[in-house]
Parts: sequence; C-alpha cells; structure tokens
Amino acid sequence: MNVPALEPEVLVSPESEQIRLTWIGHSTFLIQHMGRNILTDPIFGNCQPVPYGRFRRISPPGLEFENLPPIHDVLISHSHYDHLDWPTVRALGRDVCYWVPQGLGAWFRKRGLKNFRELKWWDSDAISEELGLICVPAQHGSARSLLDRNSTHWCGWVLKSEERSLYFVGDSGYSPIFKDIGERLGGFDLSIIPIGAYEPRWLMGPVHLDPKEAVMVHRDVHSHMSVACHWGTFRMTDEPWHEPPELLKKELAAQGVDPTTFRTLAIGESIEV
Repeated sequence: MNVPALEPEVLVSPESEQIRLTWIGHSTFLIQHMGRNILTDPIFGNCQPVPYGRFRRISPPGLEFENLPPIHDVLISHSHYDHLDWPTVRALGRDVCYWVPQGLGAWFRKRGLKNFRELKWWDSDAISEELGLICVPAQHGSARSLLDRNSTHWCGWVLKSEERSLYFVGDSGYSPIFKDIGERLGGFDLSIIPIGAYEPRWLMGPVHLDPKEAVMVHRDVHSHMSVACHWGTFRMTDEPWHEPPELLKKELAAQGVDPTTFRTLAIGESIEV
C-alpha cells in the first residue's frame, strides 16, 4: 500500500481509487475521495464557550480555513465543544451537508441549518452515487451544557466506495463494539483512531482510548493503515501533550504490530492511500 507524505497545500481531489487525508488538528481531517471533500469534526479555533487555559490551541490548524477546497460534507461524531464548533459550522455555511448522530439535528435546525442528515447506529445512507456512509457505535457521551447530558447520541463513521473504505472512530472508550465493527465491516483501508486525552484513567478510561487501547482497536477492526488523532492540539487532560505518540510507538512494539501501519502525522501533513 502506497502512503507517501504529501505537501498539504496541494489540495486537489484525488483519483477515484485513492483516499487523500490531511490532518488539520485534533479530530479534524480533510478527506478527499471519489470527488468529495469531507471534513471530520471541524474546529479551526479555540474551544467554545470558554476559549482559555486548556481549551486554547497549542498548535495552529494545519490548513487555514480560507485555504480549504470547497467542502461537500461534514461528519460530526458528537456534540462536545472540541468536536462540534459553532464558529466553524457558521463559517462553513448552509450549502455543506452535515452528517450527525441521532438527536443532534435539532442543534442545526435551531441555527437555521437544514442541510443535515441524522443517522442512528448501523444506519447507512449515500453521500453520492459512488460513496456510502454508515453510522457505527462508540462508547462515549454528549453534552453542550449541564442540562443536556447524553440527550443526543454519539458515533463513529464508515465511508465506503467500491474501491476503498475508511473508518473515523470519533471519541470512544475501549469496548467489545470494535470487534463487532471489525466482524461486520472490517478490513478498512484507513482508520482514524484517537490516542490522546486519557489521563487520569479513572475518569477518562470509559470514554477515551489510550495508546495501548488504540492499537487494540487497530487490530480489532482489521485496519490496513491507521492514523492517530485527538492529541497535540489542546491540553485537555493530565498527560503531557507530547506523550501519546511516544506511548503509541511503545505499544506497537509490545503488541507486535508493524509501526508503519499506525502512523502519527504532523499537523498539516497529507497522505494518500
């Protein structure tokens, strides 16, 4: 499988058999496949509504918003502020199609955005004639305030074309659901798996993967190539911000996994699969 590092500013839609992936930061990626430009959990600024301290970016976006190609679709995994960012959604506007988990459509409707599709776990739909989308389970939660805890759902997303498949985990703790996803849909050409925001484990363990568990997910879902996310952008939890990729490298060796099959990208780096 050919996965060269690419210059991030060369943002053209890849040929149909390729997936082009650019890490913008945190869980925000630009996916280019089958002529579609797709963003995952886009956030280009600080976390709202309290953009200070741990919620300020420590790394600028790997691609400036103004330099994005025309965006066709946005995949939202859940409602937390570091994954659903109103300033970014407002800037993307009404023409983008937002794909959201069950219950989250009301948030978009309240803001005058009607171009959204709301899916339940294991629901599927078509982004285009060439590209399908499946909403898959995750172990996490949701909230925008103290009063709406878990009132909307959370999920991961699977993109499938005739040629390729991609799995965006979103946020999740480790769960048997990953083996289920692997059995039903696995053998992904590319997976985007979170590796950060895991300390302290007594608090973060149920909802966030650590690097050891991220490698387990990589194996559970039979991913040919995985890319790490959810680290190096915000200091959200207690581990040092630079620790996740160091532990990932150790865990790949400990679990006997080829390190070239689970990569950490530089912010702004692009690869093609």
